[in-house]
Amino acid sequence: MAAEAISESGTGSDFWDGVRLSMPVVVASAPFAILFGAIAVDNGFSVIEAFLMSAMIYGGASQMVGIELFGQHVAPWLIVLSIFAVNFRHVLYSAGIGRRIAHWPLLQQAAGYFILTDPQFAIAEARAESGRPVGFVWYLGLGLPVYVFWVIESGLGAVFGKMIPDTHALGIDFLLPIYFLGLVLGFRKRPLWGPVVAASAVASIIAYRTVGSPWHVSIGAVAGILLAVILPPHHSGVGKRP
Repeated sequence: MAAEAISESGTGSDFWDGVRLSMPVVVASAPFAILFGAIAVDNGFSVIEAFLMSAMIYGGASQMVGIELFGQHVAPWLIVLSIFAVNFRHVLYSAGIGRRIAHWPLLQQAAGYFILTDPQFAIAEARAESGRPVGFVWYLGLGLPVYVFWVIESGLGAVFGKMIPDTHALGIDFLLPIYFLGLVLGFRKRPLWGPVVAASAVASIIAYRTVGSPWHVSIGAVAGILLAVILPPHHSGVGKRP
């Protein structure tokens, strides 16, 4: 698919530009992919089942939640509902990125939505806001390496999981939150950025302490959205014209 897209557009440099931007995401997500594979096997999954779950679902946080709930023999409807709560933000991502890729053919749009992740959305949105087009070749270069490495590393975690040290003790699991924080800071010049981030953070913390995980993810997102809807942009003090 990648080779065909490059040959059709004649912009192979766009593909490699996307690949270059994907490398920090690949590095930051690697410990979590390996950890998922190890946890999956610990919860009764076979190596091939862990591998296929990453290949077909491709939703890091929701995979973690699903694996933990499967291991506790929770009712299927509750597992589905919990995964929906974690992935609710992707409904918003899809609505946002849909404006940027509406001109793509249907199959390319389907592929684009499949590899859509948090950093994929943030980087693509930043590119669009800078006035550069979000082309399929560039987008594929950005998302494909992350997907491929996630699947491979999940398989490695499943095979060698018992040899992996505690990532929490090593602090490796903190790489991805740091990377996400950098992505959020990249939007700091947007109107209402500060109040929206603060509202989402406070609501998420309160929900985590009261309702519990994974609902704090969706509740925090909804709180930020509601504040953005209620407050007009000029209240943020950002983006005003002199």
